[in-house]
Amino acid sequence: MNTTEIFLLAMLLILSLPYLTWRLLKTEYFAPLVVVQIVAGILLGPGVLGAAYPAYYEFVFNPQVIQSLNGIAWWAVMLFVWIAGIELDLHAAWKHRRESGITAGLGLGAPLLLGCVAAIAMLAMPGWVGAKALTWQFVLGVGMACAVTALPILILFMEKLELLRQPIGQRILRYASLDDVAIWGVLALILMDWQRVGRQAAFIAAFALLGFAFRKLMVRLPQTDRWYVGLIWLVACSFGADWAGLHFMVGAFLAGVVMDARWFDQKQLDSLRHQVLLVLMPVFFLSTGLRTNWAVGGSAVFVAAAWLLLASVSGKLAGVHLAGRILRWAPGEASLIGWLLQTKALIMIIFANILLDKQIITNETFTALLLMAVASTMLTVPVVNPMLRRLSGLFAKAG
Repeated sequence: MNTTEIFLLAMLLILSLPYLTWRLLKTEYFAPLVVVQIVAGILLGPGVLGAAYPAYYEFVFNPQVIQSLNGIAWWAVMLFVWIAGIELDLHAAWKHRRESGITAGLGLGAPLLLGCVAAIAMLAMPGWVGAKALTWQFVLGVGMACAVTALPILILFMEKLELLRQPIGQRILRYASLDDVAIWGVLALILMDWQRVGRQAAFIAAFALLGFAFRKLMVRLPQTDRWYVGLIWLVACSFGADWAGLHFMVGAFLAGVVMDARWFDQKQLDSLRHQVLLVLMPVFFLSTGLRTNWAVGGSAVFVAAAWLLLASVSGKLAGVHLAGRILRWAPGEASLIGWLLQTKALIMIIFANILLDKQIITNETFTALLLMAVASTMLTVPVVNPMLRRLSGLFAKAG
């Protein structure tokens, strides 16, 4: 078989295995298709399929095929992060800045603190810290991974639960939006390369100047042209960030942040997000799974994942409950919001991919974080659904 045929065979596995699992096992209640795709990526990776059938794995996922898949995955995740940046509604967050700031700050700060404690414990064992990591980078990176909320997945879940357009749903989006800004800010700090500080300063200055001009240009363009010009802006910002040493995904997010969702038809924006998830992101999930590793021992990876999951879930719930006490929320409201903010899968995986690329974490740490993100996300809907039946009065709460 030639490389094209093997590539198509790999794509057949990427598209068919998750879909058949999702449809035949009827996993939608606890694991939507996007979560099943992430799990399938892990199963198709070297830790499971590669360990069980090494010859077959090396044949299908040979270096040429992986290189082709990686190119698609890079473009997919650039688009996805860009859309996430566009969908951030910082105007609404500023309008409700006291409530949003307290909730987002505590909801992010508490799991960040517990995640850092978990990372410090991991320092005592070999095999977790990346070759180019300083201690503080590893600790802060793992801590922030425990604090992440995946805004795009949260949107999908709230659509499924019919909460997205409710006042409480809009509040939760504000909290997650502020967390997203903080996450990418911390990532930029972790990736700060003092040997490239001149390049990074030049990129930030150029981005600020060109971003201002770009916004002026976009409001003058017809809506049909805005999509194409937006893509050019996306690639330019991603290139600039990667050239400066900040990683192309940081640039993709920044490219979206300076854009306003109101420049586009909301239905088209929602459709684009869904189509990227349908058509391109399965390849990213597979390429993510190919990076999983169990070299320190499968049990150690699972123990680390459980340790990180405990820090993540308990920290998020504790932080949101404290915010609820300060803001005098109704009984049960903090639990509902805290569990919905547990969704991590996509943004956490993207965040961890960057840390792995920069050798701040090892493949083993990446695997533990990936398992933690999947478990946290899969817990969300089964826990939230019973709460919704008891707390339906919250839907009418003012936004």
